[in-house]
Amino acid sequence: MKMEIRVLRYFLEIARTGNMSRAAETLHVSQPTLSKQMKELEDELEKKLFRRGRVGLSLTNEGMLLQKRAEDILEMVDKTTDEFHSLDIVTGGEVHIGCAESHQIKYLARIIKDFRKKYPLFCYHLTSGNTEQVVERLDRGLIDFAVIVEPPNLSKYNYIEVPETNIWGLVMKKDDPLTAKSSIEIDDLIGLSIICSAQSMLVDIPRWCGEKVDMLNLSGTINLVYNGSVFVKEGVAYMLCFDNLIDTGADSDLAFRPLNPPLDTKMYVIWKKHQVFTPIAELLLDEMKSKLSRE
Repeated sequence: MKMEIRVLRYFLEIARTGNMSRAAETLHVSQPTLSKQMKELEDELEKKLFRRGRVGLSLTNEGMLLQKRAEDILEMVDKTTDEFHSLDIVTGGEVHIGCAESHQIKYLARIIKDFRKKYPLFCYHLTSGNTEQVVERLDRGLIDFAVIVEPPNLSKYNYIEVPETNIWGLVMKKDDPLTAKSSIEIDDLIGLSIICSAQSMLVDIPRWCGEKVDMLNLSGTINLVYNGSVFVKEGVAYMLCFDNLIDTGADSDLAFRPLNPPLDTKMYVIWKKHQVFTPIAELLLDEMKSKLSRE
């Protein structure tokens, strides 16, 4: 297959705009040239990628598959280009980090704040998601480091343990009767509509309540706590999550109560074993090792 990076960029721009003429203008190529490139791409793949409608072009199922693959390919190409541009740069460069949600990210923020004073051209890219999502990006080489909230697979990754722990609890509306309690037990949750991350329902919550996990009514899953908090405010459900991720102060409509017995989760910075870093990523790793071990 001789598919070119340039053609993939053309394809993604057409998919984004849904219009060949507008895509040609943005790409600074003629419409006949763009149409010819797409026809050759379809011939090469032996699949139709676009369907023409009254309001423009839309992707076929095959086109949607190529869109996802092309986005991944171009992200990797751009990251690799950045890495090579950074090889001889000692004042800066780019590092990609995938982060699970946790107040412990403050340690990473502090390290990067000080790091940029020494390397002013350093640029960082943070991608948020649950542990499964950020580890997948690490495995695919799209990020340099992942910050996760479950013990790492020691056969695949090196790691640094982040100080403190994440405390689990229940988020509810401030006028809920359960706010009268100082902590939440498993029996308090039975019969309630619960939302939490899919990962926590498989790993963390069973660690807390054992076989009684089957008695919980998991009505939905989330991967961003802020969006989950909106559902709580609207009275859709209660949410199990870490403390300090959303505002539950005096002016908030929400309240947080820790679980009883207490449940906590540690956080780790991980990277692939035998990973070859750019100079700036190697320097950041040294900084994290030094500062996190002293906290």
